[in-house]
Amino acid sequence: MPPGTEPLARHFPSRNRIISGLSLGIVVVEAALRSGSLITARLASEQGREVFAIPESPLDPRARGANDLIRNGAILVESAEHVLEGIRAMPGRQLSEPESNSFLHSAPDEETLVKAHNILLECLGPTPVSVNELLRDSQLSTGILWVVLLELELAGRLERQPGGKVALLL
Repeated sequence: MPPGTEPLARHFPSRNRIISGLSLGIVVVEAALRSGSLITARLASEQGREVFAIPESPLDPRARGANDLIRNGAILVESAEHVLEGIRAMPGRQLSEPESNSFLHSAPDEETLVKAHNILLECLGPTPVSVNELLRDSQLSTGILWVVLLELELAGRLERQPGGKVALLL
């Protein structure tokens, strides 16, 4: 839809078809039996994408869709590793480990965070800047960058702006 178009429910399936088409797979976290999430799951399946679903309580009506997907062949997911395993198992897919994968298993040391904090403070100012620009300019890993941005935000020193931009509060 062109910029400025009012969001309407009838537009969501078209958008979700594009999103599922760009993805290796989709993860359904919560879905009623008649929901947009299930439309997206159907579209992904038709496009040859993997469908993952997180099981929930059978007593919760918001869980019926995801549980039904599992019953009908979606991959049951209980952790991010299950999604990675499903992607690795795809024919012709070789999923390389991200550079910062070790960050998922252990926190960076204090010295690294202090250095990263100082680097980001040099890159940030009151003018909003995109996170992608920060990554490029700071040369920090994605994981460390997000940790420091979160610390700054929790300390009340950073403000998130529209368009994935951030600005330092002075």
